[in-house]
Amino acid sequence: MAVDVVTTTLIALPRAEVAAFAADPANATRWYENIKSVRWETGPPLEVGSRITFVATFLGRRLTYTYEIREYVAAERLVMSTSQWPFPMETSYAWADEGQGGTRMTLRNRGEPAGFARVAAPLMARAMRRANENDLAKLKGLLESADR
Repeated sequence: MAVDVVTTTLIALPRAEVAAFAADPANATRWYENIKSVRWETGPPLEVGSRITFVATFLGRRLTYTYEIREYVAAERLVMSTSQWPFPMETSYAWADEGQGGTRMTLRNRGEPAGFARVAAPLMARAMRRANENDLAKLKGLLESADR
């Protein structure tokens, strides 16, 4: 069973500002609840082919995975993927203008779980949706606050 989770939020800031913050791996631990650390494998700047290793917790497990940037159009779209077991996954961000100078950010995670993860796919999708909603709410709060 494939997992495909799409979550969106509206942020009251210009698209370029939202995208620059969200696309910067150095900020991931500030708005992703489950990401504990980030390490560049190729070094900045962010571009197609860049590789970044994340250490995260999910469903009580510690995970280490490396994403490769597959597509990057500044302030429009970022697509990264990992082929590591047990859950090869693609994560994408899209940013669009949303009236009055705001931004609609879409976060999508999709993939094909393998092994035991395949059996747990429905549970994983629900947990992923909840985590993504929380992460986007945290990003929105952080960016819209004066304490950035």
